[in-house]
Amino acid sequence: MQAKQEYRDRGQTEVAVLDALADRAEDGMTVFELRSEVDVDIDRLEEALADLKADDLIDVENNGNRTVILPDEDVVGTADPGEDTGWFEQLRRRLPF
Repeated sequence: MQAKQEYRDRGQTEVAVLDALADRAEDGMTVFELRSEVDVDIDRLEEALADLKADDLIDVENNGNRTVILPDEDVVGTADPGEDTGWFEQLRRRLPF
């Protein structure tokens, strides 16, 4: 699953964070899980999380002994069966044209 199209015009790290969170929308992810998924240094991740939080696109919850980050429910898109998900389309989405 991915973030909705209207949230894909953000910075590369922010989009990667939203996509990673969309895959685990119900459980959320810790900062360490996000860092391994997004593969950026902690400073860039921290900056992206701060921007997303300021725009109310993510929520932070304390679930017992761990803190998880969840995407706002409006951010998560549903898979569109009519959408082309071939390798070319995936490449086009990832490269800034």
